This record gives sequence, structure tokens and C-alpha cells, in this order.
Amino acid sequence: MKQYLDYKKLYNLIFSFVVLGFFLFNYPPAIHAQTVESLQNQINQRNNDIANLEKEIASYNSQLNDLGQQKSSLNTSLKQLDLTRKELTANISLTNKKIENTNNKISNLSSQINDKQSSISNNTNSIKLELKKVNEFELNSNLEIILSETDFTKIWNDIDNISSVQQKIRAKITELKKVKGDLEDTKKVTTNARNELVALKAKLADQKKIVDQNTKEKNKLLSETKNNEANYQKLLKDRLAKKDAFEAEIHNYESQLKFILDPNKLPGQGVLSWPLDYIYVTQLFGKTEAGKRLYANGTHNGTDFRAPVGTPVKAMADGIIAGTNDTDLQCRGVSFGKLILIKYDNGLASTYGHLSLIKVSVGQRVTRGEIVGYSGNTGYSTGPHLHLSVYAKDAVNMKTLPSKSCPGKSLTQPISAINAYLDPMYYLPPYKK
Repeated sequence: MKQYLDYKKLYNLIFSFVVLGFFLFNYPPAIHAQTVESLQNQINQRNNDIANLEKEIASYNSQLNDLGQQKSSLNTSLKQLDLTRKELTANISLTNKKIENTNNKISNLSSQINDKQSSISNNTNSIKLELKKVNEFELNSNLEIILSETDFTKIWNDIDNISSVQQKIRAKITELKKVKGDLEDTKKVTTNARNELVALKAKLADQKKIVDQNTKEKNKLLSETKNNEANYQKLLKDRLAKKDAFEAEIHNYESQLKFILDPNKLPGQGVLSWPLDYIYVTQLFGKTEAGKRLYANGTHNGTDFRAPVGTPVKAMADGIIAGTNDTDLQCRGVSFGKLILIKYDNGLASTYGHLSLIKVSVGQRVTRGEIVGYSGNTGYSTGPHLHLSVYAKDAVNMKTLPSKSCPGKSLTQPISAINAYLDPMYYLPPYKK
């Protein structure tokens, strides 16, 4: 029965390959007291909690936007800080809910993995038994079967039975392949969920740091103004004067820098991704009406985006962190505050300004979409937002310059020739307000 022997070898080869594939996975079986239904109910409840928290956060954002339209006053600033704290606290609760939800998802997925591994084990044992039947039948040659059997009907029945066994083996192997594919998919989803959990825990730690900063900022404002409106207005006036003077200094210095802009070294339109998940532009690049009011030279050297304190800010392409600093430590309230300079592989560079938290260090390589910091209200800022400047990569560098507007102080920040400032919106995706 040569045909049976070759057929069995073929199935043995397929069987060995399939079984080997299953045991290459190293996920240890997990034991869960909770049922799948119980876990799913918890996930649904967390989703409801998340939706309610997102509505609460949206309400705080709306109130903060309304306050941003009001005239600057001590009372307004304190309200902004209080609302920001409430929003940050709600965001912490939201992150906690997402962590709980992700843990439940992982438990649910682990239960599915156990079920699939049990199915694989059962199918494997079944195939072994069927192969054993084939092997026992093939131990005897055709002649031995014929000589030992006087009933030829029984001989043909045995042969038919072996054919049936082989069909069962084929069906079991097909089922094993399907379960194996499902198992691989489930494990990929589980790995993604675990990565998400790590990111959420890191975000939670960052949010707690930003809440602490918010508390310190409020205490510092109360200390500087002695909770007096007249003192606040004087402080505001002094900072505005210093900011205008510092901007004039920087503009004068950058105007003298010589840089030959080679268009061939610049990438095409739309090569950058958005730095935020939600996009709302509040101030465009160049000479605008707002630029005439807000900037000493009447020109805005970047684009501003609405971004509540604590909003994740992401790299717009692959590149290297070329600089970080907090200008408030050198001269409070006159420049970018907490900032990041990134030089991208595509020939562009960008500065993120007014951040609340910096997540990267100089020399670190970042990838498109990676969180590098969180938006804030540091430096000279009339309200929480993200400032974005874009330059020709070779034209911009971190420099430390002495400042006449802040006597005895030197500020470190990105400096570029004026003609190397580029319109961010040209390199970003199409924008619809």
C-alpha cells in the first residue's frame, strides 16, 4: 500500500509544521477568575465613564476659551489656572479609566488565548490518534492483509476506513491552521494593548507633574501680585515691555544673519504630519492683523494652535532633537518658555514653544507621531496654546545671546536667518477650520 505510506508522510510533515508553529508562541497561560461576560460588562461601564469625562473636559475647554477672550486680569488668570487644574484632574481620571479598560481588555484577550491554546491541544491529540490508526494499518503489507482475511468485503471496508481517517486528518489540520491564525491575531492585539497600557501609565505620570506645576504657578502668581489687581497689571505691563524689547533684539540679530536659501534642499508640500491630534489654528504665519497687534515687528514667525495645557505634542516627521530649554528660567515671560527644537531628516526643522513639559533630550532620535512634550502656557503667552515655527534645517541652531531687555541675563533659544523661516501650513496637511 505504497500510496498510503506517502500520504501519511505528507500529513506528518504538515502536522509537524503546524504544531511547531503553535509552540513557538511563548505566552504563558493566564488564569482569570472573572468570566468573559463580566470583563465585557466592566469594559462597557468604563467606556461610559470615559465618554462622560470627555464631555466634562470639553466643557472646561469651552470655559477656558471664553476666558481667553476676556481682558487680562488677576481674577481671569486665577480662574484660568483653577479651570486648568480641574481639566487636568479630569484628564487624570480619564487616563485612569483607560488604564482600567485596557487591563480588562488584556484579561479578556488572555482568556481567548487560553481557549485557542486548549483547542490547539485537543486538535493535536486528535490528529495523533488518527495518525496512529493509519500507522497501525500500514504495518501490514497488502499480501499479509489478503492472506489473513478471507472476507474481502472486510478488507475493502478497512481501506475505506483508512480513507475516512485521512479525511479527518485533513479536516483537523485545516482547523488547526485557522485556530493558529486566530491565535496570532489575538496575540498581536494583546501586544498592542500592552504597549498602549505602558503609554497610558507614562501619560498619567506626566499629567501628575503638570498638575503640580499648575499649583506652583498659581502660588507664584499670588505671591508676585500679593493678590492685588494693580500689582498684576504692573507685572503684565513689565512683561509685555520686556517681551517687545526682546523680540526686537532677536529680530535685529536674525536680520543680520546671512543664509542662502536653496529651494532644492527643501521638501515638497504636505510632508509634515500634524503636531496635535485635534487641530484648530488661532494665528497664522506672516503679516496678519493679529501680528500687527501682538508682535514688535508686526510679523508672526510661526503658526499657533489651540491646545489646552497638557495636550500631547508630537514629532511631525523623523528627526533629531537639536535643542531644549526653558527661557522662563533665564528671563520669565518674554519668549518661548519651555521649548523643543527638532531637525528633521527631510530638510526642515521646527520649534515647539510654550510647553508645559518636555519629554525628550538633546541628541535623541524621534519618529513621526512620537510624543515629545505637552502643550502649556509658559513664556510670553496670552493663553494656553502651541506655537510652531518651521525653518530650513541648516539655517537654525540653538544660541545663547545676552539680552538688553533682561539686564544681566542671557537667553538660549533657536535662532535663524529671517529668510529661512517658512510657513508651517505649506508643509502640513490641508487644513479646514
